[in-house]
Amino acid sequence: MAFHRIEPNRRTLHGQFSRDLPPALTIDSGDTVQFRTLDAGWGLEPPHTDGTPRRKFEPRDPERDRGHALCGPIEVRGAQPGGTLAVQIDEVQPGAWGWNSGGGWDSPVNRRLGVMENEAVLHWTLDADRMIGHNQHGHTIALRPFMGILGMPPDEPGWHSTVPPRITGGNIDCKELVAGSTLYLPIAVAGGLFSVGDGHAAQADGEVSSTGIECPMERVTLTFHLHNDLRPTTPRAHTPAGWITFGFHEDLDEATMIALETMLELMNEQHGLPRREALALASLVVDVRITQIVNGVRGVHAVLPHGALQ
Repeated sequence: MAFHRIEPNRRTLHGQFSRDLPPALTIDSGDTVQFRTLDAGWGLEPPHTDGTPRRKFEPRDPERDRGHALCGPIEVRGAQPGGTLAVQIDEVQPGAWGWNSGGGWDSPVNRRLGVMENEAVLHWTLDADRMIGHNQHGHTIALRPFMGILGMPPDEPGWHSTVPPRITGGNIDCKELVAGSTLYLPIAVAGGLFSVGDGHAAQADGEVSSTGIECPMERVTLTFHLHNDLRPTTPRAHTPAGWITFGFHEDLDEATMIALETMLELMNEQHGLPRREALALASLVVDVRITQIVNGVRGVHAVLPHGALQ
């Protein structure tokens, strides 16, 4: 079991998913990779308070790099379509700064709330030792860092946007995927071709403004395992909060039903429960939460807390 490091540079950075991207690193199942990542917007420094443009990573390809700044792809030897990649999240340490914003552009949320003009940008100073952040207005919040994007490309030609979450992962934006979690992703292409990016120092369920605290990550340490005996049809995760199943769809109701249905499948696997009994118990012990409403494809996650079902 080997240990590898990935730095954000021209060879490792990309802003789209593609099955045709050459791997930045090839590893074996059981290996650990430590990443350093840029913020989602390719920034090399925080936004300036006077609104002047900040320095960003260059050069960038206008087609390949149009989305979030991702590191990878990581090829895992032996990964095959139909298998499962388990991504064990060992450590997520944010950098010294971050930012988030509200309003200022045309989106369904901003249009409904009447805040399409005059974006409010919050500049955050991050203390990774104390896990707190404070902004220019004196607000202080607790940090709970996680990676917004953990995923692999679909088995389709061409470039694929980093914005929506997919069956193979991607822009999941789930605040529960903190250190100590393991994310299980269906594999669609040989080698898997896993990428990570979009670090968030903190975010609430919903991500209602379209941003968490967007920040570079000083260290993101992930360990990869292949599980050819597991065949989940959608992502699921084992987290400090409990088992989680995900639903992704343009329609929030359908995303909810996908998350619920896959939770009932997990309850059958874990506890041998038939569907009707699992549904009755889920109504008592499973929390259904809106992951995010701003990525075009909505996300819902169902949580079965540890110890809730004996």
